[in-house]
Amino acid sequence: MTIITRHIKWIMLVTGIITCSMVFAAIAPEAALMNTFGASMEGPLAEIVVRSWGALITLVGGMLIYGAYHEVHRRLILTVAAIGKLFLVGLIFAYGSAYLDKAMVTIVFDTTVALIYIAYLFAAPTAE
Repeated sequence: MTIITRHIKWIMLVTGIITCSMVFAAIAPEAALMNTFGASMEGPLAEIVVRSWGALITLVGGMLIYGAYHEVHRRLILTVAAIGKLFLVGLIFAYGSAYLDKAMVTIVFDTTVALIYIAYLFAAPTAE
């Protein structure tokens, strides 16, 4: 049993709580964009998209917290969370080179966490 498989509950709880902090984007989209990317968007469409983005990220964080206590759902939750986090990082590298400096904390956190989730998925026994 690896350190990740032994401590996945706490890993999911901590990373889930941190991920839930993106509720900030649902509440204050312009401030969240400035904090995460150092830039902002304006207008009704930006309000809709960024608030939705913040809500979806918060839901993934909530699922991580839920999965910490419900082992039967961990594989699905960790798969969804890892894909979502790596997709965001990929989008930043593909389209957001102007935001790399400001988004570096997000890039490092999401990449690290996604790799930990993937390591768990490979190391943990699967249900028969």
